[in-house]
Amino acid sequence: MPKAQVIHQQGPPEVMRWQEWPVPDPGPCEVRVRHTAIGVNFADTYHRGGVSHPWPVPPRPCVIGFEAVGKVEAVGRQVTDFKVGDRVAYGIPPLGSYAEVRNYPAAKLLHLADGLDGRVVAALLMKGMTAHYLLHRTYAVQPGDTILVHAAAGGMGLILCQWARALGATVIGTVSTEAKAQAAAEAGCHYPIVRTKDDFAARAREITDGEGVAVVYESIGRDTLQKSLDCLRPLGVCAAYGHVSGPPDPVDIITDLGARGSLFITRPAIMHYVAKRADLVATADALFAAIRDGVLKANINYEYKLQDAVAAHQAIESGTTLGATVLLP
Repeated sequence: MPKAQVIHQQGPPEVMRWQEWPVPDPGPCEVRVRHTAIGVNFADTYHRGGVSHPWPVPPRPCVIGFEAVGKVEAVGRQVTDFKVGDRVAYGIPPLGSYAEVRNYPAAKLLHLADGLDGRVVAALLMKGMTAHYLLHRTYAVQPGDTILVHAAAGGMGLILCQWARALGATVIGTVSTEAKAQAAAEAGCHYPIVRTKDDFAARAREITDGEGVAVVYESIGRDTLQKSLDCLRPLGVCAAYGHVSGPPDPVDIITDLGARGSLFITRPAIMHYVAKRADLVATADALFAAIRDGVLKANINYEYKLQDAVAAHQAIESGTTLGATVLLP
């Protein structure tokens, strides 16, 4: 019987238990996938802790995780787009990727070309699709724009830095240590700023000769959001897509947005940007092309066996990791 990391109660990493997890025959519109690589995201720690955000967590006992790569083992009777043996990937819910085998809806599954490294795709898929809509749709970055990326040495930050630089943007990034500043610089960040040493809002104003940045990709939340607004030029966009320091205080649209220059703030989430299959496929295809063209590198610095997912979560919650983490069944 296949195994999975099963959560019986919310809590710290240790609540995950490596145990047998039966998988039934796939439903009519499902595909059974045997995983070869599984992506790890900070949002997984929210789900493990019982926070149903940005996606609902199934009733416990349950399996978390929302991205993986694998091969098709069986298909439901109504599935026509996939066959046994196909290489496939997915990067959106339903949750359940921390497993050797699972069933997954065919409508959300993606074909994976043979030339793409499964570990790289597992490390990049959800974060890469997120970076695509942030950079191309939430705010369409143009050559010559100056942008600010928080947590620039994290899994998402490194992707944003690489892709934004390729688009012709000047990238300012915030990090927590000098080592992370170096990692961000190597990924394409022109101006890495250590938040504990410098006022990033003041530095952003200095770098832009007082104008401010076009967009802030805000992933920290409570500790940084107000200063992120201070970084923006008039009509600038704050794309608040994460909150690792906790939910920010409420924003006053008069004082915080109007008085600062008719600013925009949005809480973009991937499930809305890829709700239609055409958008999902187009977003993934753009990401796969960026990987093939060498625009994006996975920066996989940590690989754990699936059975050691507890250690992987302990590491990413410590705030000391650089780059991407994958689990290998």
